[in-house]
Amino acid sequence: MTLVEKILAKKAGKKVVRPDELVEVSVDRAMIHDALGAHTIARFRELGVKKVWDPARIVVVLDHYVPNKDIDTAKKCLNIKRFVIEQGIENYYEVGKGGIAHQVLVEKGHVLPGTTLVGVDSHTTTSGVVGAFATGIGVDEMAVVFKTGRLWERVPGTIRINVEGKLRPPIASKDLMLFILKRLGVSGALFKSLQYTGSTISQMSFESRMVLTNMAIESGATNGIIEPDRKVVDFIRARTNHSFEVIQSDPDAEYAETLEFHAGDIKEPMVAVPPKPSNGVGVTEVEGTKIDQAFIGSCTNGRLEDLRIAARILKGRKVDKFTKVIVIPASQEVLKAALAEGLIATFVEAGAVVGPPTCGPCMEAHMGILGPGEVCISTANRNFQGRVGDATAKIYLASPATVAASALKGKISDPREFFREA
Repeated sequence: MTLVEKILAKKAGKKVVRPDELVEVSVDRAMIHDALGAHTIARFRELGVKKVWDPARIVVVLDHYVPNKDIDTAKKCLNIKRFVIEQGIENYYEVGKGGIAHQVLVEKGHVLPGTTLVGVDSHTTTSGVVGAFATGIGVDEMAVVFKTGRLWERVPGTIRINVEGKLRPPIASKDLMLFILKRLGVSGALFKSLQYTGSTISQMSFESRMVLTNMAIESGATNGIIEPDRKVVDFIRARTNHSFEVIQSDPDAEYAETLEFHAGDIKEPMVAVPPKPSNGVGVTEVEGTKIDQAFIGSCTNGRLEDLRIAARILKGRKVDKFTKVIVIPASQEVLKAALAEGLIATFVEAGAVVGPPTCGPCMEAHMGILGPGEVCISTANRNFQGRVGDATAKIYLASPATVAASALKGKISDPREFFREA
């Protein structure tokens, strides 16, 4: 069996499961956030039960509307907080104490290798970086999980994404993922699991790997996953005392498909042209496109290594006079580390706005809303029409290096010139 099949078989209490089989699995962790948390709670109450199945297994993170942007979002967050207190849920993260849910789940050690995680957010797939089965579900499903701790799951066949070779800086994991999506398309992995393997993945930092599992959903995949290695085990053991089992695919596992990639085939940094993450082109094809906003952050690229790359380019320079530049660390932990390293000072001195750890301009939930016809280059994961503001606005997706370079010039720019200087 593949890694995902072995995890689901274990959680279903079966020796073997096969692709497309419907199994009832036990849930190790369940996550709700402020965007859909209140709706989940309402559905849960409709089930007529008083208590959740296990408050210790539920994680609640406020990340979309924090600090509250209006009365409606304030009510939603207050409703969620009251539910947390009522149910005795200890894993609760308010503004200033956590950050973006997908970052918090991993860095706080809530998700372990070989476990199952469900969340009311499609990018719950991020946590597959530790070798867990992590997937997004709807509020009705989550209400049932809150009641029973179990979930019916269709076993996904696994598409093996094998990547060999070494990425040449500033080409990074975001460029690789956009390169992969260009081949897969937005529905090329529908109802499938993406398992990333190969020497390129092994060489990547833990943070870089999170980009790949985060954006697995952009191909329609049920989840993204990477087999745990020493980097993962060391990361987890530094953050939790819980025991866990490292599960790996069988040597004779059957994959639905194996796609081969080579890092050397990515000749230049990638940019996804609106309105699909799969519309990847080399940066030189869109270089010079005027931008109104540049965003560095999100659950895709708001980690410390992302901020370091951006700061390297912005240090000692000023962003374009007519370009709004927003930098948002993915969590409070990332923010503290960035402060300690002087990265935040670099951003502020360059003329960028630094926001609190939140989803920010990744979607039309809070700050950084785009007006008619505006153009944004973003490190987020989606560039759908109307994703961040007016339906006529356009979003280009790119790596932190490409976004930082573009912020300086007020137009989409190739970051390689800043690395040649070094």
